[in-house]
Amino acid sequence: MGNSGAISASLGGRYAAALFALANENKKVASVESDLSKLRSALAESAELKALTTNPVLSRKDAQTAIAAVAKSMKLDALTANTLGVLAQNRRLDQLKAVADAFTMLAAQDRGEVTAEVTTARPLTAAQGKKLAEQLKLRVGSDVAINAKVDPAILGGMTVQIGSQLIDNSIKTRLNSLATAMKG
Repeated sequence: MGNSGAISASLGGRYAAALFALANENKKVASVESDLSKLRSALAESAELKALTTNPVLSRKDAQTAIAAVAKSMKLDALTANTLGVLAQNRRLDQLKAVADAFTMLAAQDRGEVTAEVTTARPLTAAQGKKLAEQLKLRVGSDVAINAKVDPAILGGMTVQIGSQLIDNSIKTRLNSLATAMKG
């Protein structure tokens, strides 16, 4: 786990590391990872859930009750639900996305995967994602999990970040380079 020290240095990373240790011990890493992926998506899509996780005036008890209802309605694993309760009790629900991201990285490291942050102007198809993962595997020498994001501002092409290495093949960067070269 080469990057686990950096992960556990952040607040969300510490919760993720503790959750990963419990999930690993109980052989529930895949289940918890799936739950956290669903929660990450729900946070992005639901203004109500985002408000619940960021509302500073919500009491601890109300936050725990609300997040327990969310966990029940999403049919989350008990370990994930308990972690949500701890986050609510400690007023750290705002760290949920960071916890999910760090947990995913820890799980990928445990499987021997490297995570690539891929940004494209349009969503990748399943076939494109698979082909990209194969190409990246040849380049880095280990399995690559792709965390895909869409940013129309890059215009086309893609950026790929694996650890500290950035491969920027976006049209935006090419146009900026051309503009700089033309200035002399």
